[in-house]
Amino acid sequence: MPVRKNKKPLLCFNEKGIYCEQADVYLDPWKPVEKAIITHGHADHSRWGNKKYITHHTNIPIIKHRLGDIEVAGYEYGETFSINNVKFSLHPAGHIIGSSQVRVEYKGEVWVFSGDYKTEDDGISTPFEPVKCDAFITECTFGLPAFKWLPQEQVMSDINNWWQQNQSEGKTSILFGYSLGKAQRLLHALNPEIGRIFTHGAIENMTEVLRPLAHFPETTRITRDVKKEEIKGGMVLAPPSAHGSTWIRKMVPYETGMASGWMAFRGARRRRAVDRGFVLSDHCDWQGLLSSIKATGCERVVCTHGYSEIFCRFLNETGYDARTAETQYEGELAEMEAKKEETED
Repeated sequence: MPVRKNKKPLLCFNEKGIYCEQADVYLDPWKPVEKAIITHGHADHSRWGNKKYITHHTNIPIIKHRLGDIEVAGYEYGETFSINNVKFSLHPAGHIIGSSQVRVEYKGEVWVFSGDYKTEDDGISTPFEPVKCDAFITECTFGLPAFKWLPQEQVMSDINNWWQQNQSEGKTSILFGYSLGKAQRLLHALNPEIGRIFTHGAIENMTEVLRPLAHFPETTRITRDVKKEEIKGGMVLAPPSAHGSTWIRKMVPYETGMASGWMAFRGARRRRAVDRGFVLSDHCDWQGLLSSIKATGCERVVCTHGYSEIFCRFLNETGYDARTAETQYEGELAEMEAKKEETED
């Protein structure tokens, strides 16, 4: 059923978030509400203060680790639940472990809120599945034609070769990546035959939560008791907030690297003052966004965080009914900023 322009949208945006009035429920709200459906565990999408949370069951331990003792209900992918005659279901987003898209259906009209998503199978997250709908709410974090990702296998081969080269020169490799999602994706693909893998406390804490959900090689948490000689030549996974801190002094001599989609811009690597940049994103590139939207069969697209204006204009030029909407989601910008929760060790 086409989305009729002369009636109120099934999902709208207000000062608290993405709202379904018929069900009186919010999707990834940025202010406290009574009932919230949460797509995934990143801090900009799952915030503290909601009375009741609904999410995919594998996301429950993640958000409880971050938010504490909350009231939360979990569902399987594809499992339907109804609120005030509105049908909801969660579907794989492929972004990080436990991430979902939210399908919303009422009186034959279907909307899908993608949250954050990527189309490449990272080996630890349930791969993205397009969901047929009339209207699709999409992120646009990397909504420029300049963004075109290399296969993960190739990027991880470069990272492992970089580590091996540093080791041969007597250096420790310090690789920065967001503590939830990116760090575990890196860890899963690192080659433990090269040497020992060490972790910052924030990454180790989150990895402990996720170990029951995926296979990861053995890691060693860096504490005051870990000697410099033990770390030498190893791989250290750390959040970006650790860069330039006193925490990395015991690792000299070292080389630094960062894994992020923003490393596609040479200037971003200079600003972060890292030795190597590895282009690895948990979001879609330009073609991934376009192919995902096409696969939904939708007519209307709402473009949110990222290069939304440019991406929206392109969609309109190619025949979609597209518009932009303001949100408080950060996309992968969070990887480039120091976050309090990441400095805990």
